[in-house]
Amino acid sequence: MANEHVLVVGAGQMGAGIAQIALTAGLRVTLVDVAKDAVEKGAGRIRSGLGKLREKGKLDEGAERAALGRLTTSTAAREAKDVDVAIEAATENEELKRRIFQDLDAVVRPGGVLATNTSSIPITRIAAATRRPEAVIGMHFMNPVPVMQLVELIRGAATSDATFQRTKGLAEAMGKTVVTSRDYPGFIVNRILIPMLNEAAYALMEGLGTAEDIDTAMKLGTNQPMGPLQLADFIGLDTVLFIAEVMHRGLGDPKYRPCPLLRQYVDAGWLGKKTGRGFHVYEK
Repeated sequence: MANEHVLVVGAGQMGAGIAQIALTAGLRVTLVDVAKDAVEKGAGRIRSGLGKLREKGKLDEGAERAALGRLTTSTAAREAKDVDVAIEAATENEELKRRIFQDLDAVVRPGGVLATNTSSIPITRIAAATRRPEAVIGMHFMNPVPVMQLVELIRGAATSDATFQRTKGLAEAMGKTVVTSRDYPGFIVNRILIPMLNEAAYALMEGLGTAEDIDTAMKLGTNQPMGPLQLADFIGLDTVLFIAEVMHRGLGDPKYRPCPLLRQYVDAGWLGKKTGRGFHVYEK
């Protein structure tokens, strides 16, 4: 496991986090993004994350240098060589992911793993873009990756037992706790979480309470660390809406219908913390 080469596609917050924990697990990592500045920003996130671990005494200087020495970057997945495991962490766009998996099919070794960090798109449909659907699996990390303990593994219709066991071992080597979900829209976490966030948006739209009152009620009344509207803002309202739409289409049940207020905020460009305004207002 320690000598394996992991290709991480997508150098955003999730991809950089996945790359960081792979490096601290002793793996070789190639971080890929189509934009050079995105790759550089992702590598900077990794350096910053490793530096924070050193400052907290969780990583010594030698281990930090060794981890950074195992990191390479690229702007083309097809240029990667000798890849044992690929983890795609690109934008939640099914057509984009299918194109990426066609590229990964050509670079991952025979017997390797092609994993996707999708939070909602069916694994079976992504796997159908490859010539080896038995090697494709969902590997859904939680954000922020270095902090959150959980990884959801999602088996597609064709995912083999060997792929599942190898991916489970990889996640555990990265220090994560694994749960397994069937390949249904939203998987486990978002199947339960997104309807709660969507219902909080309905409560706000219907005037049940202010955003502050709804969040405070849920924090203090159910012992959650963050209220649902604030959490939606941190996830990104566009992402919340996308997952809600996937669940509504995939499950066909009106109870998953996205809240009109959520859709209106996304149309307005009020996407949450990343834009400075969502259900709450944030300093940019």
